[in-house]
Amino acid sequence: MSSTEQLLPEVLAPLVRNTIFSGNIHHSVQADSTNSVALRGAALAGELGDDAPEGAVYLAEEQTAGRGRSNHTWFSERGTGIYCSFLLRPPMTPAESLWLSLIAGVAVQDAVRETTSLAADIRWPNDLLIHDKKFAGILKEMSSEASKVHHAVVGIGINVNQPALPEELHKTATSLRLEAGREFSRVEVAAALIRALDREYRALLRAMSSPIRTPALRFEPIMRRVESRSSYAQGKLVHVDEDGGYSGVTDGLDPRGFLRVRTDKGLRMVISGSVRPLQRRPNAPGS
Repeated sequence: MSSTEQLLPEVLAPLVRNTIFSGNIHHSVQADSTNSVALRGAALAGELGDDAPEGAVYLAEEQTAGRGRSNHTWFSERGTGIYCSFLLRPPMTPAESLWLSLIAGVAVQDAVRETTSLAADIRWPNDLLIHDKKFAGILKEMSSEASKVHHAVVGIGINVNQPALPEELHKTATSLRLEAGREFSRVEVAAALIRALDREYRALLRAMSSPIRTPALRFEPIMRRVESRSSYAQGKLVHVDEDGGYSGVTDGLDPRGFLRVRTDKGLRMVISGSVRPLQRRPNAPGS
């Protein structure tokens, strides 16, 4: 792997000028997980308190302990994917932090479309799919108290140039290379991702600082944006792995970003469960 193939700060810097991450990009050849590296970086900066700088990116060529939601691992082959974490200090409460995962999904979607022309789908709350196979995932972790987020780390893993995946992942996972039949520049994809997340994060901050203080309306622009990007947000028959499991038809997001699912027993909110598609039956709710 030549140095030009690595996601080096000096290579990315001219491509991400004027973002909040400019000048604060960190690179490792190998890391346990970029989220762990970012959290350690946040801890070191903790002595600065609220004066710590906003925006940092931690990238690795390979992760030895990459992880996803629900203690799942993330396959992190060296030099083929993008494994990165963004350190943010949003002026929000923990109850509002789901929006960070959702805007990250939009950012991945935009970056992939810009650099590969592939159309990705968002599966609430943190998976990106092409042809119903997962190629990217998002993991948000944070330090907070009851009414304030001190810092949040948004980890993003993208399968870019993997020519193959482990046998156990063949049916459920893919890479951009497998879908398009050719390799892509990881530098271009990573730079597009940084720019896109910067854009989406700034939009989120604008929504939060708007004069509209009613929670139901405050995040509406972000909510509508996410809903418009995901086939899973509205009218999708799904099974939810939460509260013993249940099925129903998705019915948009609520003002906190949680997914609403209309079931035979009424409307339910998915808080953190996994959502999987089901084949629609003629008598299914909402059909």
